Amino acid sequence: MATLEIRDLHVSVEADNSTKEILKGVDLTVKQGETHAIMGPNGSGKSTLAYSIAGHPKYTITSGTVTLDGEDVLEMSVDERARAGMFLAMQYPVEVPGVSVSNFLRTSATAIRGEAPKLRTWVKEVKSAMEQLQMDPAFAERNVNEGFSGGEKKRHEILQLELLQPKIAILDETDSGLDVDALRQVSEGVNRVHASGEVGTLLITHYTRILRYIKPDFVHVFAKGKIVASGGPELADKLEAEGYEEYTKGGVTA
Repeated sequence: MATLEIRDLHVSVEADNSTKEILKGVDLTVKQGETHAIMGPNGSGKSTLAYSIAGHPKYTITSGTVTLDGEDVLEMSVDERARAGMFLAMQYPVEVPGVSVSNFLRTSATAIRGEAPKLRTWVKEVKSAMEQLQMDPAFAERNVNEGFSGGEKKRHEILQLELLQPKIAILDETDSGLDVDALRQVSEGVNRVHASGEVGTLLITHYTRILRYIKPDFVHVFAKGKIVASGGPELADKLEAEGYEEYTKGGVTA
């Protein structure tokens, strides 16, 4: 069973000619087949956690460990993390001019699988996944995210997730900027991946609306750079009703 383990993770960034600590001792275990939702106010460090795990050079790990199946993730390059089974769906997916979606997807699959997928089989895989996400097949020949709407970019992220089948999927505010229809389509894609039982999901969000479609096994409250409370789906209902004030005042853990 694939397991991502984060232990006492501290992360800093350089800002205004000084060093600022963002993560202040994060502990979290995500196992294959589990869905963990991380919720919290702006500036609490949720996205910092996602990008630090993925290997963004902006963030400096000052102490702590991150392992995937016992292997030291922090010693891996970004591409090694991806090949090991880590996947990050970004809040703001970047454009890649000059690279078509079809080429990008097949190149990514080749890197992950260790060999190029057979073309006939691959075309069917891509077509089926795009149909389920209600994506126009013409998108396959467009440049990656170039001129895509917010919803189209997010559907493309989930298309990658469905085709690459990682061990651990980190979804950073995938619901951001989505209308109701796009939110439903994206959520259904995440649920299809979850149904395989082979992917552990770390879902980062501000709001509970996506949790109406994606049912988490665990909910964690993030505040002031660490997890301050954990529980089941009922914790999300409490946050919806009462907000984060109880946790941002400090001192509350569960």
